[in-house]
Amino acid sequence: MTRVKFCGFTQEDDIAQAVTLGVDALGFVFYEPSSRYVTPEHAANLTRSVPAFVTRVGLFVNEQAESIKRIFETARLNLIQYHGDETPEFCDTLGLPYIKAFRVQQGMDLRAEMDRYPNASGFLLDAYVKGQPGGTGERFDWGLIPQSDVPIILAGGLTPDNAKDAIEQVAPWALDVSGGIETKPGRKDPDKMARFMNACRN
Repeated sequence: MTRVKFCGFTQEDDIAQAVTLGVDALGFVFYEPSSRYVTPEHAANLTRSVPAFVTRVGLFVNEQAESIKRIFETARLNLIQYHGDETPEFCDTLGLPYIKAFRVQQGMDLRAEMDRYPNASGFLLDAYVKGQPGGTGERFDWGLIPQSDVPIILAGGLTPDNAKDAIEQVAPWALDVSGGIETKPGRKDPDKMARFMNACRN
């Protein structure tokens, strides 16, 4: 079964709806330039209502190690999503469970990049857009994804209308969606969330 992560939460009612629909993971953005950014204190309030067995993921972009550790504890996170230029040594030194994101583009040796992070719990593949670390809503060429035994989390331009195609063509461990289920950045659309989950489960 393909797992599903909804990312970019800023409102408690959106989280409640996502949990009711059976989402596997919730993403919180701790990158200040993002329109979906939440403070650690606000995230702590949001995660307080998240029940057991729903993973709480914190997205970071080139953040300082001490800041990541503090936010991880404050917001009661379960997993780190490194979405910047973090080295394998940096990711491993913190001693926290993590996934590593890559912005996929033509000519990139994706297999070699993944091999550099042997301790990652999975790899999130997003579209490359110059100057933006992610969350662009752009889709990349899924044909660039190499065959691999590691857990692949597919992101970038996903919607309720193409989620089924993504599962059939890529067979990823999970799908990660943000803009494709929103009315505006940081506010989720209940109908789009439901349709996305239905497309993945059915």
